[in-house]
Amino acid sequence: MTNSNKTLVIKVGGALLQCEMGMARLMDTAAKMIAKGQKLILVHGGGCLVDEQLTANGMKTEKLDGLRVTPAEQVPVIVGALAGTSNKLLQAAAIKSGVTAIGMSLADGDIITAKIKDHRLGFVGEVMPKNPSYLEFILSQGWLPIVSSIAIDECGQQLNVNADQAATVLAKLVDGQLVLLSDVSGVLDGKGQLIKSLNRAQIEELTHIGVIEKGMKVKVEAALEVAELMGQPVQVASWRSAEQLIALSNGEAIGTQIKPN
Repeated sequence: MTNSNKTLVIKVGGALLQCEMGMARLMDTAAKMIAKGQKLILVHGGGCLVDEQLTANGMKTEKLDGLRVTPAEQVPVIVGALAGTSNKLLQAAAIKSGVTAIGMSLADGDIITAKIKDHRLGFVGEVMPKNPSYLEFILSQGWLPIVSSIAIDECGQQLNVNADQAATVLAKLVDGQLVLLSDVSGVLDGKGQLIKSLNRAQIEELTHIGVIEKGMKVKVEAALEVAELMGQPVQVASWRSAEQLIALSNGEAIGTQIKPN
C-alpha cells in the first residue's frame, strides 16, 4: 500500500521518452494525484536518447555490470541528452497535462553530494542525500520536480548518475516512497511471469541463477536498498499500463513489491 502522506518518488526509464502516449498517460495521472494533494517527484533516465546521440556523434556505448561507462569525451553528449532533451520532453508532457513542472537536475539546490563512483566507469557519479529544502519548497507549491540524473561534484565536474540510484537517493532525502517504472510490468521469472513480491534472499537466488541481470539487477538492488533502509516495500512496475498508474494513485500495490525482509 502507498502511504498518501508520503512523497511519491517515481522513476521512469528512457523508453518512456519514445512513447508519446505513455508520457501523456503518466502526466495525466500525475495531474490527478497532485490535484488530490499527493506530492510527487519524477526522476528520469534517458538511455535510448543517449545511445542515439552517441551514435550520431560516432561514439560507442559500453556498459559494466549494467551501468553506462562514461568517458570524458562523452560527458557533453550525455549531459545534453539527459539534462537537456530528455528533461524537456517530460516537462513539455507535464505542461500539456496542466501540471506546473520544474525541470531540474541532481546538481540543483544543494540537494545531494556527488563523487566519482568507480574509475573503471569514467565520469559516473555516486550521490548521497544532502539538503531537501529546495525540493520541499517546490513540493509545497504543488509543483512537479522533474529531475534528470546529472550531478556535479564539488570540483565542478559533471557526472552521469544511474537514474535508479538517483531516485533511491531522492527517496531517502525526502523520506518518500519509491516506485521504479520501466517498460516491463515488474520482475519476471524464468518463464516471463510477473513475480508479485521479492525479498533479499529471493533476489540473491534469482541473481545467482541469472534470472535477474543487467539493468534489472541495478534496478532491483536500488529498490532493495531503499526498502531495507526505510522498512517499507518499493514497487517495480510499468508505465505502459494506465490501469497500473490509476491503481498506484489510489494507494494500491502494483508490479513487483521489493520487500525489506
